[in-house]
Amino acid sequence: MPTFQSSGLTIAYDDIAGPGQGRPMILVHGFTSNRQENWQRLGWYGALERKRIRTIALDLRGHGESAKPHDPAMYGRENMAGDVLALMDHLDVPRAHIIGFSLGSRVALAAALKAPERFATLTLGGIGDKLFERREMAGNPMAEAMEAADPETIKEPMLKSFRQFADDQKEDRLALAALTRASDPVYTKADVEKLPVPVLAIAGARDELAGDPNALAAAFPDGRGVVVPGVDHFSIIGHALFKASVFDFLDGTI
Repeated sequence: MPTFQSSGLTIAYDDIAGPGQGRPMILVHGFTSNRQENWQRLGWYGALERKRIRTIALDLRGHGESAKPHDPAMYGRENMAGDVLALMDHLDVPRAHIIGFSLGSRVALAAALKAPERFATLTLGGIGDKLFERREMAGNPMAEAMEAADPETIKEPMLKSFRQFADDQKEDRLALAALTRASDPVYTKADVEKLPVPVLAIAGARDELAGDPNALAAAFPDGRGVVVPGVDHFSIIGHALFKASVFDFLDGTI
């Protein structure tokens, strides 16, 4: 398992060199997942290899085989975006495509905003215009779901799904709770309206967490949106139309 150091934390990654000369693709997984589950098991590694694209995927801090601090101050999208850029530096990758899913999309966007010259394209999966919404709720239900001693006490189905998935992946629930307690400002349209990177926003038609990817895409100078019919937040990840949409996007920008 290859690793590198980022801000004093050990970050695990895969670097699968393709046989062609195409620009590398950075893969950033979703909350409670990891690089193997989100990307390898669901066919992305193989699909990218068949497209002769070098595949680079990391486990975000708090996930998989990377360090799992329990201090919320160690998280936040700026720190996590810094891990992405540090990995590119570690591998001497000056510029790449990047695709994120859900939490990974927020991290990928933060990386692109921080260093737009380093990204050829940005794909935001599992997210739509709810990216711009401030969620008004008491407490931190996601952190509380991760910290619950018994998952059967979690009443909200979506929260219970995330908790069960974290348990299935044998993730560190206290690290995940700390991540959700990190303080990040809500993205605004003003944050993204001048981003000089082609953007694809893609989400399932039944994804209640994402919102409208077309409306999100419209906020970028060069954005396009795709709605995948019949799938929700979890079932879109390995869907053939998700992969096909990404490759169509790349074919139009490379």
